Amino acid sequence: MAKESKYTEDSIKTLEWNEHIRLRPGMYIGKLGDGSSPDDGIYILLKETLDNCIDEFVMGNGKTIEVTIKDKTVRVRDYGRGIPLGKLVDVVSKINTGAKYDSEAFKKSVGLNGVGTKAVNALSSYFNVQAFRDGKTKSADFSIGNLVKESRLTDSDQRMGTLVNFIPDEKIFGKYHFINEYVEKMLWNYAYLNTGLTIVYNGQKFFSENGLLDLLTQNINGPILYPTIHLSGYDIEVAMTHSNQQYGEEYYSFVNGQHTTQGGTHQGAFRETLVKTIRDFFKKDFEAVDVRTSIIAAVSIKVQEPVFESQTKTKLGSTDIGPKGPSVKSFIADFLKTELDNFLHKNPETAQAILQKIQSSERERKDLQGIQKLARERAKKSNLHNKKLRDCRIHMQSNDERKLETTLFICEGDSASGSITKTRDVNVQAVFSLKGKPLNAYGLTKKIVYENEEFNLLQAALNIEDGIENLRYNNIVVATDADVDGMHIRLLLMTFFLQFFPDLVKNGHVYILQTPLFRVRNKKETIYCYSDQERKAAIEKLGSKPEITRFKGLGEISPDEFKLFIGKDMRKDPVIIGKDRSIVDMLGYYMGKNTPERQDFIIDNLVVEKDLVEGA
Repeated sequence: MAKESKYTEDSIKTLEWNEHIRLRPGMYIGKLGDGSSPDDGIYILLKETLDNCIDEFVMGNGKTIEVTIKDKTVRVRDYGRGIPLGKLVDVVSKINTGAKYDSEAFKKSVGLNGVGTKAVNALSSYFNVQAFRDGKTKSADFSIGNLVKESRLTDSDQRMGTLVNFIPDEKIFGKYHFINEYVEKMLWNYAYLNTGLTIVYNGQKFFSENGLLDLLTQNINGPILYPTIHLSGYDIEVAMTHSNQQYGEEYYSFVNGQHTTQGGTHQGAFRETLVKTIRDFFKKDFEAVDVRTSIIAAVSIKVQEPVFESQTKTKLGSTDIGPKGPSVKSFIADFLKTELDNFLHKNPETAQAILQKIQSSERERKDLQGIQKLARERAKKSNLHNKKLRDCRIHMQSNDERKLETTLFICEGDSASGSITKTRDVNVQAVFSLKGKPLNAYGLTKKIVYENEEFNLLQAALNIEDGIENLRYNNIVVATDADVDGMHIRLLLMTFFLQFFPDLVKNGHVYILQTPLFRVRNKKETIYCYSDQERKAAIEKLGSKPEITRFKGLGEISPDEFKLFIGKDMRKDPVIIGKDRSIVDMLGYYMGKNTPERQDFIIDNLVVEKDLVEGA
């Protein structure tokens, strides 16, 4: 019989504002993480700080924002009006204190000292805010949300604005690190959506003259079928083209300057109304999938008092533009019906290129129909009893607070997948087992995805046949041995993703699992080493000839040990495509024909490794 718990006055507890944020950080910043994912909490802290600066710019105050990240200290300085000095402490430490509650003044803002700044304060070991206003200045220092020091009002010759310094708390985020590529991508998005704004990050300038046109130009890898269409209107901006060599759909969507990485009602409305506009223009009842195949598009809208599905603002839930405005769907539809239709009439060459692309997609789809039907039936049967997939309970599209933790490990062989399966978190971690080296997909058509059983089952497991909007797992982690065969399998999987689903990589969903190469231990301590340098340091630390084990494959690591490497402190390297790298050229070089150029590269960079563990 269960012990009866007492329900008295002592059972009722009231948490301080910062205690609540620290106890439930996911409610405010989505998830924690160590910085290896673009949606990890440390980047959300930066974003929340920047949102307030952006709101000032949007309201016509301050055209420059300075951002500095050195080691783990973040500095953000804007040149807006500055936080009112008498409310400086309240704005960053009292929930429900801010300016955005006046919807007339900031009806289309994203931040302005709402919950976000308080979350940054509460989740930082050090937080400093200083405001400069009308020749006066005041500052305040905090630690995990608690006021440590508040300065008096003093004279200042500094330009008006606000300065924020913070260090994310390692007790919350662990051993985190900022990845420059993620920070730069965030800052570029702010620049694209706020033409005329200059952001200076560690000395580098971010500035855009052409908004979303610049965004697509910078992010498109490979040839396109026609020059990018760029349309602007009141509270809406659209850019779009079709790729010549990539499959799927690729979208960049924004609301009030906020990058909605998971889409939402505006992205859905754009996808739907684009098809209708194209159908009406050509007066043909095209299939939606034929219109949207290989599309690359960006859409940005302004919404009054937007409703997002979480505090992190990554998915729009609003159905209307404003309390008295039209629906999001009709707003976007009216814009496209007028502007895109006019553009296509004025640019017949572009219209003809779109028509030819649709017809080409239709032919390819019809050629695939028979194979697709068989493949889907096979995938459906395997879902009932899929030996390759050990699924988890929570998925990306659920409403569970842990949905951003959902992970699919792709493993080679039964031994590695067996170790992960035995030790994984069954709530958020799934395992897909490869039977060997997958097919080299370079240069192949999408037909192979359905003909190849392994690729088809992987596609079904990820639920990405119709795009990544319904992706089942937030993280896709390739877990292979750190040997030549393991590296080859990684390349083959990367080729598959980049050939057919490049947006998985571009949106930061794909990683490579790091597992230790060595275990160095004595009777008192065990150290796992991920490099030869770490091994040497461990030997030096433990002394007296410790026991050294080299893991030649994942299958050699016991399930009890493996648990340590896929848990809270899991090391994983994100797969990032540089802005200056073309996917087409990159795949052609590494996975295409064995050209003399590639042979020379291999010869010049060949390294012979000697296993010196036993003699160490």
